Amino acid sequence: MLTLVPICAPHSPIARVNPVAKVFAVAAVTITALVAADWLTPLLLLAMLVVTLPFTGIRIGALAHRLRWLWLAAGTVVIVNAIFAAEQTGRILITLGPLTISEDALVGGVAIGLRVLVAATAGVLVFATTDPTDLADALTQQLKAPPRFTLGSLAALRLLPLLAAEWRQITTARRARGLEGGWNPLRRARLFASTMFTLLVGAIRRAGRLAAAMDARGFDSQTPRTYARVQRMRPADWAVAALALTACAAAVATSVAYGTFTALS
Repeated sequence: MLTLVPICAPHSPIARVNPVAKVFAVAAVTITALVAADWLTPLLLLAMLVVTLPFTGIRIGALAHRLRWLWLAAGTVVIVNAIFAAEQTGRILITLGPLTISEDALVGGVAIGLRVLVAATAGVLVFATTDPTDLADALTQQLKAPPRFTLGSLAALRLLPLLAAEWRQITTARRARGLEGGWNPLRRARLFASTMFTLLVGAIRRAGRLAAAMDARGFDSQTPRTYARVQRMRPADWAVAALALTACAAAVATSVAYGTFTALS
């Protein structure tokens, strides 16, 4: 079931960090991993993320549940880039008929896959351990984001579990009427497209009603807003941001020292 409930306890260390500090930390880690084209830098960043997990109070099982498809996608990226590399240079590792995988192609694929892993893991760590309302409040108060944008985004995010429930309801109702694709890929594609269209129509109608209700309650007013829950950047929040920058600098420095660092061109 799709849920927006944080996967950590309310009083865990990562839950008490200001959302803006967490967003800054994940942005720093992700940008460093994407800029570095070598394999060592993202590997070190991923290892640092894994090492910090026991100190955050995150439920490992829930985190693995949310990461499973992203890690599978990263593995697929490695395989595809290794097989279909522009040039198969270096020592040949695998030869299966017309398919050839060389050492350089595999290393390049692993480097890309590790970057995907770092970005996915860091993103899930932040957004799966942050209450959406706290994130909207922090963006409005610390980053001075427009309230219309943040509140609208928060409302849309809150509707995601409802869309997932409606998807299951539509598919169950069609299955009860005998509308199943079975093993026919063409029929399954047609049923998927029609179900998606039905869900889209319902989402548009609900969005229109929600926008009218929010405007009626003064969410579009230009009057300065007050906040029920004040978000502040505490020394611990600044420390989290500083630790993220230090980790990024250490990963890059280690890669440079070992002679593997290559910037993405």
